[in-house]
Parts: sequence; C-alpha cells; structure tokens
Amino acid sequence: MKFIELKNLYKTYYLGEIAVPALRGVSLTVARGEFVALMGASGSGKTTLMNILGCLDRPTAGEYWLDGEEVSRLSADELALIRNHKLGFVFQNFNLLPRTSALDNVAMPLTYTAEHLSDREVRLRVVDLLQRCGLGERLEHEPSQLSGGQQQRVAIARALVNYPPLLFADEPTGNMDSRTSEEVLQIIRQLNEEEGITIILVTHDENVARHAKRVIRIHDGIIVDDTALSPATAAEPPQAQAALPGERKRLRGWPALKLQRLLRLALSGLRRNVLRAALTTLGIIIGVAAVIAMMEIGRGSSSSIQRTIANMGANNLLVMPGTAASGGVSHGAGTVMTLTAQDSEALLAACPAVRAAAPSVRARAQVVYGGRNWVPNSIYGTTPAFLEVREWSVAEGEAFTDHDVRNNGKVCLLGQTLIRELFQGESPLGKEVRVRNISLKVIGVLSSKGANMMGMDQDDVLLAPWTTIKYRVTGSTLENVNQSASASTSGIGAANQVNTLNQIYPGTQTNLYPLPSATQAADTPLPVRFANIDNIFAAARSAEEVNSAIAQINQILRERHRIRAGEPDDFTVRDMTEMTKALASTATTMTKLLLAVALISLVVGGVGIMNIMIVSVTERTREIGLRLAVGAFRQDILQQFLVESVALCFCGGAAGIVVGRGVSHLMTSLFHWPTELSLDAIVSAFVISATVGIVFGYYPAWKASRLDPIIALRYE
Repeated sequence: MKFIELKNLYKTYYLGEIAVPALRGVSLTVARGEFVALMGASGSGKTTLMNILGCLDRPTAGEYWLDGEEVSRLSADELALIRNHKLGFVFQNFNLLPRTSALDNVAMPLTYTAEHLSDREVRLRVVDLLQRCGLGERLEHEPSQLSGGQQQRVAIARALVNYPPLLFADEPTGNMDSRTSEEVLQIIRQLNEEEGITIILVTHDENVARHAKRVIRIHDGIIVDDTALSPATAAEPPQAQAALPGERKRLRGWPALKLQRLLRLALSGLRRNVLRAALTTLGIIIGVAAVIAMMEIGRGSSSSIQRTIANMGANNLLVMPGTAASGGVSHGAGTVMTLTAQDSEALLAACPAVRAAAPSVRARAQVVYGGRNWVPNSIYGTTPAFLEVREWSVAEGEAFTDHDVRNNGKVCLLGQTLIRELFQGESPLGKEVRVRNISLKVIGVLSSKGANMMGMDQDDVLLAPWTTIKYRVTGSTLENVNQSASASTSGIGAANQVNTLNQIYPGTQTNLYPLPSATQAADTPLPVRFANIDNIFAAARSAEEVNSAIAQINQILRERHRIRAGEPDDFTVRDMTEMTKALASTATTMTKLLLAVALISLVVGGVGIMNIMIVSVTERTREIGLRLAVGAFRQDILQQFLVESVALCFCGGAAGIVVGRGVSHLMTSLFHWPTELSLDAIVSAFVISATVGIVFGYYPAWKASRLDPIIALRYE
C-alpha cells in the first residue's frame, strides 16, 4: 500500500538571479510501515527531500501524495493540520525549548491537537511516553539538566505524543557517542517493528543506515540507489488515525480550554526571561500609575473646588428688590422696596426646591469695643436660617434664636476678622460691642469662611436679628440712604423727606386721598416701623435644582406682590450659575490635561512593549519554527504572542494600580493634596493597558505567525 508517493519532484533555490537546483526529478514510493534510510553526502539534497516529505517546504514542480492526498499545493493551515496528525519530527539538534521541563516539551504538540484532551489526560499520555523512553525520573528536568541522549529521547517522545503514523528522524545520532546512538536507534527500530510507525531516517552514516530495512541514496538531487535490506512490515500503528479537518475545526472551538492553554504558554514564555519582562512592564506600570494618580488627584481637586464653591454659596440665591425709575432716570437698586420677611417665610413654605430662606437687612456702621473700633465689610440683620442658607457653623457659643428676632434681641454673632481686630486674642463671648451706640452682646463666634469668589473677606461680618438692625440700629432702609431715592416713584414727593408711612407695595398703590403738604406732614409726625427688608437669601436643595428654585420663587413672589401678567417683576433673583460653571469647567479641563499627560506615558510604554516583543520574536525564531513544525496554525502563533503581550500589559496594569493608589495616598499624607478614589479610572486604566497590549503587540505577533517553518528552523 502506497503511503508516500513522489512524482518527478523538483526543488530549486534562487540566490538573486542564480538558480541552485536541490532536487531534480525525484520519484519514489514508500509503503506504510517501512523503515527507510535516506543517505547522501552534504549538499546531496537529502535534507531538502525530508523537508518536503515533512510538509515543511514545498516543491518547485512535481507531485507529492501522502496517504492518498496530494499535499504539495495545500495551504499553510492545511499543511499544519497534516504535520500535527500524521507526522512526527526528531531533529538532529533536538530543538527543545530552553528553560522548559521535559514534560512541557513533550506536551507542546498537544496544544495544537484536534483531540479534546483535559490537562490530566495530557499529563498521563506524556508521562507514559517519557517512561517508555526511560525518562520516568526526569519529567521536571530542563534540557540543560539532561545529557545528549536524554534530550534526544525527549525529542522522540515529543514526536510521538500525537501518535503519528509517519516519523522523520534527521541525523538523530549525529551528536552522540556510539553507545547513546545505539540506544536511540533501538528505540526508533522498536517504534517501527512494534508500533508499525513508518520511519524515514536521514543520515550519512552507513552504520546507522543498517538499522533501516530500505536504503535510498541521493546524489546531486537524484536518487542513485534504492536497496531493500529486509522485507517491510505493514502493521497499522495503534491510535494512528488522524482527525478529519472538519473535526479539527469543531474541536478547536472550545474557548475556555484554549484560552487556558494560551495563558499557560504565554506565562511560560515570559518566565524564561523574568528580568526583561519586568523591565518591559515598567513603562505600563508608570503609565497606569500615572493615569490613576492623576485621575484621583484631579477628582480630589475637583471635589475640593466644588466644596469650596458650595462653601461660597454655589446653590445660594439672592432675591433683591427692584429698581425705580422716573422720567428716564434710574434711582438705583433698592428704590422699589417690596420684599418683606413674610415673603421669605412664604418661599420656604411654598417652594419645594428651596432648602432654606432668610430675610436680610444690611447696615454699614462702626463697631466699637473698649478703645478699639472697626468697620466690618458687612453687618447683616437676619434670622437663624441665614446660617443654614450659607452652610455656616458656629465655632464657639451659640446662634441667636427666632425668639431674639421677635423681641428685637440685642445679641450678635461675630466673624473671625472682626474678632481679631477688636479683641486681639481675647474671647469675645459674653462681651458687648456698640453699633451706633446700641450695645449688642456677643453670644457666638462664626467659623472661618475665607474669601468669596470676588475676593471679599466673608469673615469680616456681624450678624444680628434683623429686627434689631432695622429698628434699633439703622431705623431706615436702603431707600432712605440711597442718594437717588429722593424722587421715589411712590408719588409722595417732598413729604417723604420729612416724615411718612412707607408703603409695602408702593408700585401698586393708588392715591385715594389728597397728598399732605410738607408742612402738614411735619406738624403730624407718626412713629414709623418699616416692615420691608433689603433682600432675601435662599438656598436651593442642590445645584441641579437651582433653576427650579428660581422659577418657583418668581411664581410665588409675583402672586404675593399681585403682579399682573405682562407686567415686569418688582424684584430680581440672582444666582452663581455662571461662576460655578466657569470653575467647574476649569477643574474638568485640568483633570483632562492631567489624564492626557498620563496617557502619553502609556503610549510610551506601549512602544516599549512592541519593541521588546519584536526582539522576542527574533530571539525565538527557532521556537516559532518548531511550533509550526509540530502542527501549530499561524493563528495559534499569532494568538500566543498576542496573549504574551496582553499578559505583560495586564501584569503591568495590576502593578500600576497598586503604585498609582500608593502615590495617591502618599500625596495626601505628605503634601495634604485632596485625592479621591476613582473606580472608573482603575477600570479604564486596566482596559487601556489591555488595549495597549493588543495594539502594540499585534504587529510582532503577526510577524511571528508569517514565518516560514523551514526558514525559522534554520535561523541562527
């Protein structure tokens, strides 16, 4: 039965324009179960013939039939399938993977086999073969720990692990002494006689050729002699039936097992040079650590800025009275005094988006304590709700109460700047300060607030009940102190400057009675207590509800002030949206800038990965050729090196996360920089590191997969 048939086979190599013929019209047949020795001098073409028979090389012309299939024109993957299932190779220089145990060297072809074997089944098969080759106690030994004969036995076991029906042995005893050579040849002969494996042995030694049953001599690429030394056996080797291509394809679809073996291969390859792998991942470690540290510092800074904005009143709203005008002349802010304390209470009760609201009366006066005096930036008459609106706490003492507001209580709270200027280290609690000869008892000290967004000192302030400031301290409102308020739109005219009852809603009043003259008004003075206030401080429940709060405030105040549709508002609502957006945008921009800088380092690390992987492909060219020779698909080689690259980046990413978190904590501990844990940054860094591994590792992996097996095996 013809197992191998060659018909007029030619092989020509080209060195530039020079043609070098290696085989010239070789024709022969080999039956199943034969033991054939190919003999010839160096350069005779015997190794070229074996490479073609072993599907490592292609003929220039002619036909090559193997087991009834013409294989000389098959694709690279189809040839890999044949090498994996029908062929086994025993190389002259062993071609064992360095720093890899004998067990793993023998198991390598099973990584690419069609048989769906578990790891336990793979180990049992490999151990059985090594024991049959006399290496039962050398399973975990690396090639450097084995003698030449033992290494060749490992190579024989590796060639047999897939139970191939055809075995090639290229000068299997070329580097051995006579005793070891005889042991190896005996093993090969037993494989032929007991297992029925077809053996093709390439040698130039007559003593080695005598172990064969048929000797074919080649000279200058032509068969010059074909001699049978003994009858060929035709025993069928057990378990030698190869899987069909379709079965191979079906069995290769087990992703979990395949991924597990690919990871094992990748980690095994990286362990061979741990220092280089560690240095390669250094760029990824630095990049990922930079991404995480920068993101956490950026997020912490952003949160700190947002807290600062909130502290300054990012959610705060200021309701101000409108502006009066007469004859085209504006009388200035506050000349239409329509806001009342009841408006503030109504806003809190009827506006769901408003968290707190407090009326306010402002004053500008000198504050005196003993022999020292100071004019603060702000004197506010308000309610206890003002502290809630501004999120301002009392550092010492206590705040005044609603009872103090109702009874015009002569109490106050002082800011840190005012305390420093008046008391100079002395505790102000229980002391009295004078404001326009009105004594106010200090019952609390406000916590430090710092400067606001406009740079004004917020701690230079005095807070007291609004009734106290309005009725005891000033006795007037902005209208009376505004230089433009002399011509108010109330229609009262000059009498207002002498004495009058101010109207709560002057813009809506109709003069039902004759206006009194200035003399009449002076002759009948009336006690005046103004019920209106200067403005209302309000706070939205959140930054997202600011617009809703403004809309609700507008609606409630228009209803309370009886403003008809189409008429302008007699009040103004101001917020800090634009300022908040500007600061938030600045924080976001800075975070993105830091992230961009960190990503650049990741790209640099990716270039390092590509560089090292290209070097690794060059150094492991013979290994790639070996894997292709034992049946690896090009896709298998591509995936192996790609997984190695991704594994490097994953390891670097994991280490980078630890380093990045450490740097973040270090910055907080040493420099008190605000940082905040960023889970999305950690996930993003991990995903980016994997992407870097794929992107920058693909080209070296693709380059490795495109190597020709015979050229790779000859690489030095």
